[in-house]
Amino acid sequence: MSNKIVCRISNAEPFAIFVHDWRLRSFIRLRNARPNDISTFYLQFSEWIDVESMSTAELELEVKKLEPAIIATRRDLHENPELSYMEQRTAKLVAERLKQLGIEVKTNIGGTYGVLGILKGGKKGKVVGLRADMDALPVTEDVDLPFKSRNPGVMHACGHDTHVAMLLGAAELLSWHREELSGTVKFFFQPAEEDGGRGGAKPMIEAGVMENPKVDYVFGLHIGGDYPSGTFGTKPGPFMAAPDAFKIRVIGKSGHGSTPHETIDPIFVSAELIVALQGISSRLINQVEPFVISVCSIHSGTKDNIIPDDAELLGTVRTLNEKTRKLAKRDIAQVTKSICEAYGAKYELHFKEDAYPVTYNNEEVTKRTVEVLKTIPGTKTREVEVKLGAEDFSRFLLETPGTFYYVGTKNEKKGCVYPNHSSKFKVDEDVLKFGALSLAKLAMEFAGS
Repeated sequence: MSNKIVCRISNAEPFAIFVHDWRLRSFIRLRNARPNDISTFYLQFSEWIDVESMSTAELELEVKKLEPAIIATRRDLHENPELSYMEQRTAKLVAERLKQLGIEVKTNIGGTYGVLGILKGGKKGKVVGLRADMDALPVTEDVDLPFKSRNPGVMHACGHDTHVAMLLGAAELLSWHREELSGTVKFFFQPAEEDGGRGGAKPMIEAGVMENPKVDYVFGLHIGGDYPSGTFGTKPGPFMAAPDAFKIRVIGKSGHGSTPHETIDPIFVSAELIVALQGISSRLINQVEPFVISVCSIHSGTKDNIIPDDAELLGTVRTLNEKTRKLAKRDIAQVTKSICEAYGAKYELHFKEDAYPVTYNNEEVTKRTVEVLKTIPGTKTREVEVKLGAEDFSRFLLETPGTFYYVGTKNEKKGCVYPNHSSKFKVDEDVLKFGALSLAKLAMEFAGS
């Protein structure tokens, strides 16, 4: 963009002309102006005026007008959450909205409820992919809202309802400017992010969403309960961990609780094993490597005086590079074998197949993304620490350069203080317009590069 004054007609307000001074990063709105007034402006300032049709200032006004619709969509989705691979209603809503915007739509992508939207701009340019996940969690909502979940035991406790609403908002903003838009924008509405294994990104990628035309850049965002409202959280390089879920079945020999010496107690062996597994992070893995191993579930037994035949442990390992990931899985197998054999027990160990890779943000793309995010009024952008949560958006990042970032929603005055996955998780809906605008701006910036 040049340093000249820019004069434009607004689609948000018919017959309003915007004079945008890029040197001052501000604009003047001339109400009740008529299209032929552009000629007057141009003649008067012909040596230093560019007449164009779209500006980021205009998008900022348009997203404010669109904000109630974005919030309404989010509330509809929040009230009707659907678990992984069951997002039928959500996918139908998304497809209908995209079709209403004149966006090409493909459904049932990869044999799932994935939805692909394709918006072709009026000018040549790059291809940008924008992604939102759609699934909810098996959580009973403990928040008193008028749009509280109607589906017992299911809740949008991770904010995927907001992701869908923000991406639909971005799609609408961009659809209003398709003639001025460079390149092509693909909208990926993805199921089953919470699955943790195959997930929803891989089936969509295998179905060809990143090809024909080939995606040059890809972007995704996540609502974040740990960051203040209006804050964008970014980081180049490793951003989120690889999650390796595991299940261990300790097989013992049942008997009476009064004669444990005649049994092989799987509960006792499991207790020893849980303690020993924590030694992997403190003694077997390099201390400078971010690494977590947690046993989060143990099930065994039926009565107070019966030593059972077996016990089942469920847990997760989180790592930020493939070397540590391989070492951790090797050490879990060795420790499990050693502890069980020491007490005469047998065991079965299974890691979830095809778990998500590390989410790795391209350094150059992230740097450019930060510059775009900093232009959004009412927000702040900061670099955040790496998290050991996981995301199958990582699979898109293996295909092409891109970045993943947070949109903060923590607001104590509104009671938005609980983290993602909490039954009390609550979103500050004032930030949804920022997310929608950020996606639209990134599409404009990178498709036109």
